[in-house]
Amino acid sequence: MSNNYKFKRDWENAEKAIYDGEGEFDIPIIVPEDYHNVEWIGFNKARATQNRENKGVHFFLDDYQFVRLWKNVDRYVDVLKSYDFVMSPDFSTYTDFPKAMQIYNHYRKHWVAAYLQEHGVHVIPTISWSTLDSFEWCFDGEPQNSTVAISSVGCSKTIDKFITGYNAMIDRLHPSTIIFYGDIPAECKGNIVHVSSFTEKWREAKMLGW
Repeated sequence: MSNNYKFKRDWENAEKAIYDGEGEFDIPIIVPEDYHNVEWIGFNKARATQNRENKGVHFFLDDYQFVRLWKNVDRYVDVLKSYDFVMSPDFSTYTDFPKAMQIYNHYRKHWVAAYLQEHGVHVIPTISWSTLDSFEWCFDGEPQNSTVAISSVGCSKTIDKFITGYNAMIDRLHPSTIIFYGDIPAECKGNIVHVSSFTEKWREAKMLGW
């Protein structure tokens, strides 16, 4: 192990790349991708899945299942390049997180996305928001008039706030297609592609008698 590595290993990936950013916090920019429908699987299954044709990888999982992508992104580039699409990693921006941590997680999402795109991965931006004041930065770095992905999982008790954020996303980004993971509230409009969450699939399976 070189002394140079020891010196740089805690640079939060700045030793790999520093990208031109958008907004007050220099959030790395995700470029738009042409999209076609695929089957989506979680990042936790990406390495083990053999048939990767017409499949995409999402990060609508607990953060511990994909934080390793931030810590060692080069290990996963070749795996992710073998999929049609990869969503940007959905590092959490919970409303009870300190604002600095929320912005840090937004930055990490975009840094990983920009790095993957630079290395030939087709990245679909995952959009998330927190409190109303997060609208000042949570859309920075996202492409306009492009395909985006969102999730409503875990928002059932705060659905009004979710819809407010959804409408803010529409006004700011004007997405051409919205890949929607989880239940779709009736108030959400747009060109929506529905992806069933694990909970929905389990509910459907129980209804079918599995």
